[in-house]
Amino acid sequence: MGDKTDVWQGTLSLMVLKTLEAMGPLHGYGIARRIEQTSGDRLVLNYGTVYPALLKLEQEGFIASEWGVSENNRKAKYYRLTRAGRNQVKKEARQWAEASAIIARFLAPGEEAS
Repeated sequence: MGDKTDVWQGTLSLMVLKTLEAMGPLHGYGIARRIEQTSGDRLVLNYGTVYPALLKLEQEGFIASEWGVSENNRKAKYYRLTRAGRNQVKKEARQWAEASAIIARFLAPGEEAS
C-alpha cells in the first residue's frame, strides 16, 4: 500500500483551488509540493499536468497570476484565487462530497442502495 498513485481524473483542479484557498498565493512548484504533502506523499504529480491545469484554471477565470520572486531568489509565477475561484471551490467541493457519499453507499458492507 506504500505505492504512490496518480491523481484521479477531475480532481486536480479542485486540489489546486483548495490549496490556494488554504495557503494563499503560491508558485506552481509550491502548489505541486503542497498537494503531494497534503496527500501524505501518496500522490504522484506529473508537472506536465500541473502547469496545463494552472493555465486552464487561469483561462476560466478561477485563478490569476503575477510574476514575483521565490524563496530562493528566482523569478516565479505566483497564482491566487479570484472571486470566481472561491465560488468554484465551494461548488466543486459540494459536488465531490455528494459523489463520494453516493460511492460510500455502494461500498458500505451489508447495506443495499435504496
